[in-house]
Amino acid sequence: MDIFGALQPLGIETGTALLLGLLLILLVMGIPLAFVTLLVTLIFALGWFGPNVVPLITSRVYSFVTSFVFVSVPMFVLMAAILDRSGIARDLFAAMRLIGGRLRGGVAVQTIFVAVVLAAMSGIIGGEVVLLGLIALPQMLTQGYDRRLAIGVVCAGGSLGTMVPPSIVLIIYGLTANVSIGDLFTAAFVPGLTLALLYVLYVLARAYLTPSAVPDPVTEPVATAEKLRLARGLVLPVLVVVMVLGSIYGGIASVTEASAVGVAGVILSTILRGEFSWAMLRGAAMQTLQTVGMIVWIGIGASALVGVFNLMGGIRFVSELITGISDNPTVIILFMMAILFVLGMFLDWVGIALLTMPIFVPIVTQLGLDPVWFGVLFAMNMQVSFLSPPFGPAAFYLKSVTPPEISLGEIFRSLLPFISLQILAVGLLILFPGLAMY
Repeated sequence: MDIFGALQPLGIETGTALLLGLLLILLVMGIPLAFVTLLVTLIFALGWFGPNVVPLITSRVYSFVTSFVFVSVPMFVLMAAILDRSGIARDLFAAMRLIGGRLRGGVAVQTIFVAVVLAAMSGIIGGEVVLLGLIALPQMLTQGYDRRLAIGVVCAGGSLGTMVPPSIVLIIYGLTANVSIGDLFTAAFVPGLTLALLYVLYVLARAYLTPSAVPDPVTEPVATAEKLRLARGLVLPVLVVVMVLGSIYGGIASVTEASAVGVAGVILSTILRGEFSWAMLRGAAMQTLQTVGMIVWIGIGASALVGVFNLMGGIRFVSELITGISDNPTVIILFMMAILFVLGMFLDWVGIALLTMPIFVPIVTQLGLDPVWFGVLFAMNMQVSFLSPPFGPAAFYLKSVTPPEISLGEIFRSLLPFISLQILAVGLLILFPGLAMY
């Protein structure tokens, strides 16, 4: 029997159900998302259209991987990999004692500030969670912080790279939605800081309402010479942030060019600190190759699948299904957020972005809403996915560096208040779009 075109008589409704069912079955079997999407693409391309559609798929994939802006992804990943191997984060954390030293809950607050600066330097979460888990968590546990509060601060703070520019989540969204990444970075700045502020307010509330959750603040004065030594730890990180974000916001460089500036800045910082070596650079480059290779393969598979699904008429079918839920744009946006929230429990954010945004963004535009605002909303939603069980990656990153007595279950329980704060931030962004569109 000729399999070419055999699926087409089933109709788009049955075809969509079969495609989603096959995706789910293969993912449950433990096959990586990139291979699942490529296999399902091949089955439906041949089964729905025949071999003539293959060149159209390859042209779509080629346009994705050859996008000039995509060059910024390995650059920002390389920045994070070099940071992992340097002492910049440790000196930055020590320098933040000048801000939080005498504050009740000060170490937790300074951990969040450090997380924001590290996020502004690299844009990815994995290394940041691990760094804070190695630097901040032991210090908080030794000083007598409530264990769940300390775990939550490290995981939630380390995940801020999703929101704080230069976020790789925003870069992938911009590529998928054909939206200016510079505009996305500008729009995400205030919401990212707002989320960090919510974390700080929660820590301070715990510190003053339940005093046993944090130790008493240190009242010993810090000598001027020590202050100067600690302040030096702020100089290089702040300069790198200014170089990267300042060049973007100042219109001096594009996002891609700014990513190269950032890599140069981090390498120069390690040279000035006497930490640079070819072995370190090679290790960082290999880590970058692994991470970016994963992103590219997921991108290839998702782009191919979305291309075939679009040719089947599936995107139009799903769009009509979603817009038919209500005449109220807010209800439709909330429904999309619910879909992203559920997907975030099981899928990697790269796959979610590349599979759903080609469907969601045209609907958002059709509703008269700004796709830049929706991009920030998507990134905020992905914050939740990084922490939410059963597969929240931030929890697994932290577990890899915590003492054995801290179980994965305890980490997830510790994250529940911070997940609530993230959902609150999503709600604020929906109620007050001006937070992003100022």
